[in-house]
Amino acid sequence: MKRVVVTGGTGFVGANLVRRLVADGDETHLLVRPGFDSWRIDSIRDQLRLHEVDLSDRPSLTATLSAIGPSWIFHLAAHGAYSWQTDAELMTETNVVGTANLLAAALEVGFDAFVNTGSSSEYGPQDHAPAEVEPGEPDTPYAITKAAATALCVKAARAHAARICTLRLYSVYGPFEDPRRLLPSLIVHGSRGAFPPLVDARTARDFVYVDDAIRAYVTVVQHPAVQPGAIYNVGTGVQTTIRDAVEVARRVLDIPGEPQWGSMPARVWDTTTWIADSRRIRDDLGWRPQHSFEDGFREMVGWLNRHPDVRDRYEAAWR
Repeated sequence: MKRVVVTGGTGFVGANLVRRLVADGDETHLLVRPGFDSWRIDSIRDQLRLHEVDLSDRPSLTATLSAIGPSWIFHLAAHGAYSWQTDAELMTETNVVGTANLLAAALEVGFDAFVNTGSSSEYGPQDHAPAEVEPGEPDTPYAITKAAATALCVKAARAHAARICTLRLYSVYGPFEDPRRLLPSLIVHGSRGAFPPLVDARTARDFVYVDDAIRAYVTVVQHPAVQPGAIYNVGTGVQTTIRDAVEVARRVLDIPGEPQWGSMPARVWDTTTWIADSRRIRDDLGWRPQHSFEDGFREMVGWLNRHPDVRDRYEAAWR
């Protein structure tokens, strides 16, 4: 059993990670912001230890970590990953200042492993699958702040010879994903026999199922080959266009009619090339995705069907 700290544990990926940690028998502590939304963790809240602390408050962070004494720290708190999160100042405060404060507090208190959550957006627009050693060209406030956070982690790891690494996640999907995102909207609308508003069909993603992403988090804290400052891309290496995703949804949910392409405006990060080069995490650590896009989509549909209370929340988002 490990004593573990998670930031962003009430978010989509974080809530899946804390479920895995609890299932593994780890003592799991969540650092939560004031006024946090608990719906993703309500069913397991009695198995978690919550600490209300702001990442901008370094003395409180240090005191909280000191009281916990964590072995592993998973940093998933972020702002700006969703199209409706547009406050650049809040992105800087959360993604850069928050990361710097958490690193400083963690280094003062001590830990065995620290995992920062990066983003594929740190690479910026690319015409290929970029490797971790390539310089990125982040072109949005979110991408810039996430790249800055990764740089802080690399510098701290090397300066202190500390086991700090970064996972650059590609398009994670699955249970507890925000109801307003593409795949939940496809499921909700598809179950009604319709398609949701859609961007250009050529828009591409590298969709990685959340269970596979969670295995990457667990792998990097357990594997002895992870070097201080290491960065790993976490994706499938398979590019899926929105047209491909819609065809899977049509097949799984038996949706009649035709999608209306371009009925939703493009997001600033939309591109026709978005694919991971995950050879490093495969070759160094043995991590590989275990779900195809269709496998994961079917799992997500089944999960929603098994949880009518959560499904009601998803349905309500599209009324």
